[in-house]
Amino acid sequence: MGRLLGRLFVAFTTSLICFISYTPQIFIIWPLYGRELSIELLALLVPFNILVGILFYNYYLCITTDPGGVPHDWAPELNDAEGYEVKKLTGSPRFCTMCRRYKPPRAHHCKICRRCVLRMDHHCPWVNNCVGFYNYGHFIRFLFFIDLACTYHVTMLTRLTFWGYHWDSSNTLELLFVVLNYITCVPVLLIVGGFSLYHFYCILGNTTTIEGWEKDKVATLIRRGKIRRIKFPYNLGARRNIESMLGTNPLLWCCPNVGPFGTGLKYQLSEGDGIDAWPPRDPAEQPYEWTQPASPWTYGNDGPNPDLVPSNTGSQQQQQQLRERIRTTGRGVGVSAVPPYHPDYEPTEECEDGDGVYYHHHRHHDSDDDDGGGEHFAEYERETPRVRRGSEGYEVRSIDREQLLAEFIASRSQEEGHYRRYAPEPSSGSSDDGRGGGEALVQEDEEEEPLAVRLAKWRSGEAIA
Repeated sequence: MGRLLGRLFVAFTTSLICFISYTPQIFIIWPLYGRELSIELLALLVPFNILVGILFYNYYLCITTDPGGVPHDWAPELNDAEGYEVKKLTGSPRFCTMCRRYKPPRAHHCKICRRCVLRMDHHCPWVNNCVGFYNYGHFIRFLFFIDLACTYHVTMLTRLTFWGYHWDSSNTLELLFVVLNYITCVPVLLIVGGFSLYHFYCILGNTTTIEGWEKDKVATLIRRGKIRRIKFPYNLGARRNIESMLGTNPLLWCCPNVGPFGTGLKYQLSEGDGIDAWPPRDPAEQPYEWTQPASPWTYGNDGPNPDLVPSNTGSQQQQQQLRERIRTTGRGVGVSAVPPYHPDYEPTEECEDGDGVYYHHHRHHDSDDDDGGGEHFAEYERETPRVRRGSEGYEVRSIDREQLLAEFIASRSQEEGHYRRYAPEPSSGSSDDGRGGGEALVQEDEEEEPLAVRLAKWRSGEAIA
């Protein structure tokens, strides 16, 4: 979330709390009591303002308290007797690829804060901060005092307006604020109240929102019979779960300055037999194994994609010509749609202009559309590595097909044992002209025969006979 948008959320929340807290006191209760201080008025408003003050202080702590980050030099203790949290698929220590650091147990990466947060519960836009290890207690108290203040507000407003309010002497402004306070306070009480009940349930089970999603997935796997029933490893009991976040003294659980105990890098596990790693892995889920493709081409294993447009083709005019050529012929300038060893591959020639810059020179013989007796059509582009828009990466100058074939034959012929080389013995000369002429005819016949046929005859002994 952007900095400005987060501040707007905080400003809206603060304005809403101020409206619900002070408009009934100024525009409804104060006129009802004759705009004079009294013991009854103070007994009504002082507790309400105390609740509002504590609410604001906890809201301030939620915004300003760092939820906790992973230290730069932290690494899991691999030889620890209590073990360490590992990945589900690989079994190795959890590692954040975004932060390039190891992740402690119950830590998760927040894409909005752009870091790993200790015991991350969720990112709350209303406080413009992550709710994590160090500010989760303030967040719970903030929700709790919202519920208390809204309940007090609705009760106070209902008792005054329906049992002690003189409707005959009221003006339009007072009636307007009565309606507006009900419209704003009742929905806040219902929404935040339901949200508070969920988090009260989470703190009783020592569970975060993310871990609640994981527990739902585990329950689905158990219901389908894929895994056995497993105990949540961080559930220490209701009393100890609350003490881990709000302190050991129940009288100070509502005190804003009491924080959690520990560093957030290691947590006590519940006692039990056979506690497995959390969250458990789905047996049907197989780890992903990447295999390198057999061909270097990524476009159908046939060649580079002809529709990809280079990103550094030069001027706007060159780019326009390239787009027009791709639209009409389906091929780009200086880019072959097929590999060099394909029969339809068109070789390139290197030409040099007056400035000493090399270009690719493609020749196309268009006999059907050529009115000038088969004139050659040439297009040029700069001889620099070009970056394609797509997954092709860098494109380099192609190799001539004849050169590629010659290099292939030379490399195969140099392999030991691939070819059986032999040197034929020179024929002995003879003075018999008839015999010599016959041998010449045999040699001419042998030259007309394919080399493979002559080699087969030589191996079978026909040539010797």
